[in-house]
Amino acid sequence: MGAFSIWHWVIVLIVVLILFGGKGKLSSIMGDFGKGLKNFKDQVKSNKDNEEEVEAISEQKVTPKKKAAKKQTKKKQTIKKKS
Repeated sequence: MGAFSIWHWVIVLIVVLILFGGKGKLSSIMGDFGKGLKNFKDQVKSNKDNEEEVEAISEQKVTPKKKAAKKQTKKKQTIKKKS
């Protein structure tokens, strides 16, 4: 007869109890969410720092190879000029 059946009222009651239940369950849920978000940001920041270190190391390894390549090209050029 009414617009809502018993199951509608049960669902509404459960939602109300979760949101406004004893000992501030909503605040504890949001507190846990905030802690998780903070940990996520810290991990993203530490991953960026690790990537920068890896890039710096890879640049150091690449630099000597480039110098060696330049020396080889100079040698080839001098050989070509002699012929």
